[in-house]
Amino acid sequence: MTDRLYYTDPYLREFDATVVHVGERDGRALVTLDRTAFYPTSGGQPFDTGRLGGAAVVDVFDDDDGGVMHVVDSASTALGLKVGEKVHGAIDWPRRFDHMQQHTGQHVLSAAFDRLFHVRTVSFHLGADVSTIDLAREMTAKEIAAAEDQANLIVWEDRDVRISFAESEDAARMPLRKESKREGKLRLVDVDGFDLSACGGTHVLRTGAIGIIAVAGWERFKGGQRIEFACGGRALTRFRSLRDTASAGMRLLSVSAGELPAAVERLQADAKDQRRVMAALQNELARYRADELAAAADATDRGRLVLRAMDADANGLKSLAMAVASKAGHAAVLVSTSTPALVVVSSAPGVDIDASAVVRALTSRFGGRGGGKPDLAQGGGLNGTTEEILEVAREEIATRR
Repeated sequence: MTDRLYYTDPYLREFDATVVHVGERDGRALVTLDRTAFYPTSGGQPFDTGRLGGAAVVDVFDDDDGGVMHVVDSASTALGLKVGEKVHGAIDWPRRFDHMQQHTGQHVLSAAFDRLFHVRTVSFHLGADVSTIDLAREMTAKEIAAAEDQANLIVWEDRDVRISFAESEDAARMPLRKESKREGKLRLVDVDGFDLSACGGTHVLRTGAIGIIAVAGWERFKGGQRIEFACGGRALTRFRSLRDTASAGMRLLSVSAGELPAAVERLQADAKDQRRVMAALQNELARYRADELAAAADATDRGRLVLRAMDADANGLKSLAMAVASKAGHAAVLVSTSTPALVVVSSAPGVDIDASAVVRALTSRFGGRGGGKPDLAQGGGLNGTTEEILEVAREEIATRR
């Protein structure tokens, strides 16, 4: 059983301990100590990192016997430690303090939803970049803002965050926000006058150290709602990112912050209009080019066949192939000059050419994927020269019956 120093002193950054076990498991070097300030992954909160003697601690987890396992990055260093030997540990404090801000902020935010709207938090996850709580039901934007406001009032009041211990039977008679299913002695985290929860995580000593609690977004999740939030330093980092992005957009569009959404909408509308005009022009151009191609088409027993390599994208190839096939008795196999190649096959009504069969033959020979209908099919990702692809297409059309 490891003495967990972070239970009573989450601000402890360095400590000395005695090695009680050294070994390997699944190719990882493990060290167990008689006491530790390293927090193991538990309750939605990630593990601490840092150094143990001369080795970097890269993972920490609970063992089945109640010990805390420290995974170090060097098997040779770990195995050089001896049972009974003293070792100095130092945790990565910026990472720890960030976790303390997020976890304490989660307690306050969850309590705000519970107090204002009687909505319980189903689960909590503290990630490397974002933290989330899952609520039992969906909330409106107005309700979320109200809970966010209430949570920040508690932060700015700089209330005490106290740690105590109680037997599970005694704790069951206390006003816990969420009933604990654990037996025996429980560790309780008390945000003065606002929240009381059974929790083994690390927390700040006063709510003011959380800094700020900012809801970053939300979405439906498993019949309830997932709330993404950031506290303290993470909230500042998120604000800076949004500020820089918004400033860049305002500078490029020569608008103020309030005008930015409308400016983006105008750009989207203009782009949609331009795409519509471009498509119309492309179709018109395709008709003219189709006349040229049809005039030079090869006469075959299947009809007049156009086999050409074109400097065009998928939409351009498709428009041109359809324009050729709009002429009675014509079919087209058009291949892009890009690598890997695109191919579009089309045929006019009454022409005995199965476009989808030709594409299947080409992708079978040159790789890629494709599909379509007997009169129009296309494929992409073909690895072959345009000459090779067109030649195989010609043979497929000539021999298929």
